[in-house]
Amino acid sequence: MYKRVYLNPRKEESLKRFHPWVFSGAINRVNMIPEEGEIVEVYDCFDHFVAVGHYQIGSIAVRVLSFKRQIIDKDFWIAHIETAYKLREQLGLTGNPGNNTYRLIHGEGDGLPGLIVDVYGDTAVMQAHSPGMHIVRHELAEALQEVIGHSVDNIYYKSESTLPFKADLDAENGYLTGGSEEVSDMAIENDLQFHVDWVKGQKTGFFIDQRDNRSLLEKYAKGRSVLNMFCYTGGFSCYAMRGGAKLVHSVDSSTKAIALTNKNIALNFPKDNRHQAFSEDAFKYLEQAGGRYDLIILDPPAFAKHRNVLKNALQGYRKLNAAAFEKIKPGGIVFTFSCSQVVSKSDFRLAVFSAAAQSGRKIKILHQLAQPADHPINIYHPEGEYLKGLVLSVE
Repeated sequence: MYKRVYLNPRKEESLKRFHPWVFSGAINRVNMIPEEGEIVEVYDCFDHFVAVGHYQIGSIAVRVLSFKRQIIDKDFWIAHIETAYKLREQLGLTGNPGNNTYRLIHGEGDGLPGLIVDVYGDTAVMQAHSPGMHIVRHELAEALQEVIGHSVDNIYYKSESTLPFKADLDAENGYLTGGSEEVSDMAIENDLQFHVDWVKGQKTGFFIDQRDNRSLLEKYAKGRSVLNMFCYTGGFSCYAMRGGAKLVHSVDSSTKAIALTNKNIALNFPKDNRHQAFSEDAFKYLEQAGGRYDLIILDPPAFAKHRNVLKNALQGYRKLNAAAFEKIKPGGIVFTFSCSQVVSKSDFRLAVFSAAAQSGRKIKILHQLAQPADHPINIYHPEGEYLKGLVLSVE
């Protein structure tokens, strides 16, 4: 059987409420020191079984895979992947020619903490955020093939930048299966096409979590002058174009992101001169924006990945939103987001409210936005609700 981790008194309470993390401070002792990523059983101080999961060095010491005493093997992975796939089927995200892009596995939300799997057409991109998931990556790839092999030919592993650097796991990105020269990099989302660079791009190559929010933006775009800040692949820009925007300007500090945005605009709207892209710093661009825009999208990268920089992150959100509120035309719309897990919904809203007060303008909330259903949130793990957004009307 597995090595055992014993908790300090009363530290099993959160696990009894099915929270899937054991923090290092909760551990009293281990019967044998586990290896990084090894499967362990967790016991309370009275020697009662509590959970089984992946052990790792760090603040989160165990990521729980099951609250039942069971063997974690290939059948376990298959069962969880099948459950996740059936949910995506119910959501209408599989077998849909107008949408071949979705998240299949969303970590704790799908009962597989530390694992992300995104599907782009015939390719699944797997990303491990824990040593345990890295160690079983080949077993996971086999399980994926058994469940979705009828629709996916390639599995690309991309975890060099997501695994704890102290673990010294020597992770290399690359194809676990497939990977011929004919692999298509085309993602289709709501009948729009996007080139996806899962090899060199951010995250798994595309921000699938904004799919529903991009669709909402499309409904507001008609006749408006749109500014898409931190555009990355130009997703919001393409939806604004299709929604009938008068003009769309895309801004990103990365020249590679601008090139990809222009590529995706040309793919969907060839020879359409309503779009321009600029490689510039977001804050500097907003300062010089004047009153040209009446729809602004603020979708920055995570300002805070750790709690020790939370204060600076909230100041960044406040500064960014205040600049947008000051520059947008009367009657304008702002879509503003935070994708930082450590920034709570209330913290983000307070930062935006402070920015609104600083601008001195009348502002109304039209929509409160979140991640889509293929990024499910485990109700016992509120930390999984990482994407927060507001749609605001600025008088």
